[in-house]
Amino acid sequence: MCLMQEEVPRQEVFLSHDFTKNSMMSGSSPFKMRLVHLDLKGAPPRVCYLSEIFPLFRALGANGLLIEYEDMFPYEGHLRLLRAKHAYSPSEIKEILHLATLNELEVIPLVQTFGHMEFVLKHEALAHLREVALFPNTLNPHKAESLALVGAMIDQVYYLGEGEDSRQWLQQEPNTRAELCLSYMEAVASHVQAQHPTTMPLVWDDMLRDIPEDQLSASRVPQLVEPVLWDYGADLDVHSKALLMEKYRKSGFSWLWAASAFKGATGASQALTPIEHHLRNHVQWLQVAGSVPADTLQGIVLTGWQRYDHFSVLCELLPVGIPSLAVCLQVLLHGGFAENVKARVENFLGTSSLEATDFRSERAGSFPGSDILNLITQVSLHLCSSVDALLERDRYVTGWFSPYHRRRKFIHPVMIQHIQPQALSLLARWSVLVGELEAALQRVFYPDAVEEWLEENVHPSLRRLQALLQDLGEAASARPDSGQDA
Repeated sequence: MCLMQEEVPRQEVFLSHDFTKNSMMSGSSPFKMRLVHLDLKGAPPRVCYLSEIFPLFRALGANGLLIEYEDMFPYEGHLRLLRAKHAYSPSEIKEILHLATLNELEVIPLVQTFGHMEFVLKHEALAHLREVALFPNTLNPHKAESLALVGAMIDQVYYLGEGEDSRQWLQQEPNTRAELCLSYMEAVASHVQAQHPTTMPLVWDDMLRDIPEDQLSASRVPQLVEPVLWDYGADLDVHSKALLMEKYRKSGFSWLWAASAFKGATGASQALTPIEHHLRNHVQWLQVAGSVPADTLQGIVLTGWQRYDHFSVLCELLPVGIPSLAVCLQVLLHGGFAENVKARVENFLGTSSLEATDFRSERAGSFPGSDILNLITQVSLHLCSSVDALLERDRYVTGWFSPYHRRRKFIHPVMIQHIQPQALSLLARWSVLVGELEAALQRVFYPDAVEEWLEENVHPSLRRLQALLQDLGEAASARPDSGQDA
């Protein structure tokens, strides 16, 4: 769930919520609010980068931010253990909010408080609150301490009903998983609104989709939250979405939200953002909006996932996803992606092309982080393939320095002259580029994120080259009479 309010407590963030002001930029868009999601559970940007990128968000058509702080929030007291090593300081949080205000971006915090709770429940001190003892992703909703832990935060329901306490509760008539979902959602949302009366919680609609209309209507949930219907597919079912929205409206929900994706939805280890996929996703959300009454949708969240969960690898870094975000925001603002809209996007980004292959050159653009996009594109498209070409397809390597030869440190001396210069040249070329990339990443991200991205995407290929050169050196210095029967 997500929260909106007008104060900033010490351990939770409830931020200003005034849709009238920010709806002025809506133009012809059916979405009054267009929120850019910042997923901070992986590769959180330094505040200095946010100061550069927020003005671009606003210029492109965003009027709000959905910030998923996770372990980057400066929790205090008994929750201090939740802080990441490089968590933002309280002053940095204030600076982020100030920057958002300067750029007329409404801030809504997204704080996981039930599902996707790995960053909380991975800690031994809180492991007893797990719904399933083995899995650190979901709170046990039957323990009073769970509600005390989440306090004024609400969340996205995920593995609800899988734990033993829930199984026993579900076996008691007339309890159902739907009742469990609704009762917990109602309890948390009521607590939030009691403590912060101007707050309106938003909830991902996963667990609401299959609950019958009459059961939803009979609960207090439609009066307490606004559902966010998410679908990141390039081929989402427009008719089904319209029917689902009609069901929610009949159930008593006053406002509905949509959630699309501009990155982080096409593969857990995706390095480059497939713009075409996300363009189609937003075009279809426009079709959904056009098929329902004009006052149905309050806004749309453009999600930009950085990890699929707390334990997964990094997917596309934020600078890599900026061209896709630009395309998606402009599509929502202008109702499509005609040539004039494409030209506007290219102008905003300072690029002459949105083709992925062109991002590997100076044509990547002039927006903040475009150098990272340029270098990552080169690495992603060519590093692994160039090393593969040498180690697996070069005739001298495959014919005279195969794994068999390398294990025995055996090679015809003349072949060293064919292989070693190629390998040294390739390693030198990539080492220079990787050095540039590391420096660019360090300017935007914290050291742990830089280390992780390079370890996942760069170092394996460089180590293969280094190992080849080491084996060549050892083979060259081996006894001349050592041979294949050694």
